Amino acid sequence: MSAPAHVVLDQTAMLALGGGNVAASRLVARADRGDDLYLYAPACALVEADRARRGVAEHIASLAAVIVLDLDLPAALAVAREENWATAHTRYAATPTPERIDGAAVATATPEHWQDQPFDLINLAQ
Repeated sequence: MSAPAHVVLDQTAMLALGGGNVAASRLVARADRGDDLYLYAPACALVEADRARRGVAEHIASLAAVIVLDLDLPAALAVAREENWATAHTRYAATPTPERIDGAAVATATPEHWQDQPFDLINLAQ
């Protein structure tokens, strides 16, 4: 039995999902089926996605397969040190935690933005 997969959606992945991106939609479908895939939407990235396209936040939040990650105190402390809160919250969400011992992959439509990061990427731009 393999370990569950954890995937954090960055703001570009949320925009892609809201725009009908097939790869992003497949991730949601897999998570909906209960294929041991868990999708996360960091709140700060959700805000930035909605700023780029109004209505995306409501769409993402309405998906039962997507877990919205609040900006709790540890996340806020990590985010406060950086200029781009969406990027910082996404990076923080992908780091290992007791619930996600191996951390999480990041789904993105801009993989070049995440070069040299210690987590796996799921390229939605292909």
